[in-house]
Amino acid sequence: MNNNKLLALAVMAACASAAQAQSSVTATGLVDMYIGSMKAPGDDGRTTTLGSGGMTTSWFGFKGTEDLGGGLKASFLLTSFMRADTGTPGRFTGDVFWSRDALVSLSGDFGAVTLGRTVAPNFVPSISMNPFGDSFTFSPLVLHQNVSLFNKSGWQSSNPSDTGWSNQVIYSTPKVGGFSGNLHYQFGEQAGQGGKNNIGLNATYANGPFAITGFYEDVDMSNPVPAVLAENHRNWMLGSSYDAGFVKAYATYGQTTGKDTDFKIKTASLGATVPLGATSRILAGWAHSKLQDSNAKRDTVSVGYNYDFSKRTDGYAIVMYDKVKDFGNGTSFGVGIRHRF
Repeated sequence: MNNNKLLALAVMAACASAAQAQSSVTATGLVDMYIGSMKAPGDDGRTTTLGSGGMTTSWFGFKGTEDLGGGLKASFLLTSFMRADTGTPGRFTGDVFWSRDALVSLSGDFGAVTLGRTVAPNFVPSISMNPFGDSFTFSPLVLHQNVSLFNKSGWQSSNPSDTGWSNQVIYSTPKVGGFSGNLHYQFGEQAGQGGKNNIGLNATYANGPFAITGFYEDVDMSNPVPAVLAENHRNWMLGSSYDAGFVKAYATYGQTTGKDTDFKIKTASLGATVPLGATSRILAGWAHSKLQDSNAKRDTVSVGYNYDFSKRTDGYAIVMYDKVKDFGNGTSFGVGIRHRF
């Protein structure tokens, strides 16, 4: 083989390697399964279950990036929730298939612009300021904000929309001196109702062991189905955390109010994560919600243990006590395993 052919092969190999480095598509996801005995306030009895999403809602999907040069990058994300215990897509019956993420974004020194369906302003501040993260089964704060009890208690979540918004555009600031923020706008896309939309923002400042975050939302629409209108609400939350090494402490306070009604609900939470060496930790959290001008109030306490088998796989055991005034209480237990890929 002559030198010209060798040179051509070398150039082709280099180009192929560069192209692979500049653009990538990856399959990704998480499967979380638990065995539990569940009873919420207002339930007629206890339910023994093999459930999906004890600590994190199970999901799968694809992500990709392309380096456009000059510090500019394009990316996409298509991810779907699933109920891994039955192999059923979505978080609930009627959930859209790509309800977790369906987006494209452009990022650079200016920050990032994202178009599509993805997280609402409330999501990241809420999950980052409680020790149980995004557990829709055992996190007291997440349960109070985002999970209604469809039983005799009739307790309604304080978040009038969803943890994800469809038809939205997001501007994300670059991270400067520990500060970052996001501005969200969801188009209503409803004929004759041009004023119906969702708008919100969140911001976070983190410096060493201390972090503070918050969000604000002005909500006209529920999600993930944009044609269904929620009662008009405004909701906000402030949260902070401090990592002292031997313990990481969390605190939040927020309110949801009706724009056209006297509805108001207040929610406060406290939490702590206590490390037990490098691979395990104790988790504890409490949330309290009270409906204004009513005797309705709810208190939830969870205590758990979390152990890392590896960087991608961990196990957990959690007990939760939940009480709604005038509807009694319920205690739930769960032991599970979570694997990321």
